[in-house]
Amino acid sequence: MPYIESSVRRKQLVAAARSVLSREGVARTSLRAVAAEGGVSLGTLQYVFPSKELLLRAVIEDVVDEIAGVLQDSVQVEDGLEHAIRQGLTGFWSRLVAEQTDLQLMQYELTTYARRTPRQEYLARWQYERYAGIVAQWCQEAASNAGEVCAVPFARLARVLVASVDGLILQHVCDPNPARSREDLDTVIDMLIALARVRPAIRARAADDA
Repeated sequence: MPYIESSVRRKQLVAAARSVLSREGVARTSLRAVAAEGGVSLGTLQYVFPSKELLLRAVIEDVVDEIAGVLQDSVQVEDGLEHAIRQGLTGFWSRLVAEQTDLQLMQYELTTYARRTPRQEYLARWQYERYAGIVAQWCQEAASNAGEVCAVPFARLARVLVASVDGLILQHVCDPNPARSREDLDTVIDMLIALARVRPAIRARAADDA
């Protein structure tokens, strides 16, 4: 068997885990099934991921990184926060929701599995902290690059954004309706932009000094 670097092997096994999780669900996914999907022995998998908990954490991290990549690729963050929210969420929905309901269902299952499994509850909290953290950083970068300020803290804007989109995704997974979902997404985007009340930083400072 040819030598494969550990970083490459890790990515392959995470991809295999995502396939099995999406197909079988979290509860029915075992390390043995992931090893078979990845074409490696169980011992090789356990050398990289000694426990299912570590494997699930790696899957969550991989999904978060994918979301971050989609957000960054969807917009020019120099065009401001409103543009970033509008284009970023539209791109996210098109690429990761509309045609990937299995991926979204897997993420919800990861959350509920972690919440119901003793000593793994922290994974659910960590999952949403990562989601909100990456969105907050992305929003702050867009506003900063365009010389803008946001009316609410970026951390709060990110939490509201994640919660709103999360609800739309769950509704879409349970009752797929592409036209309705896009209309609702546009409404959520308008609500988020209204919440942010973006202003040029210079104008905001002048108003504060008045």
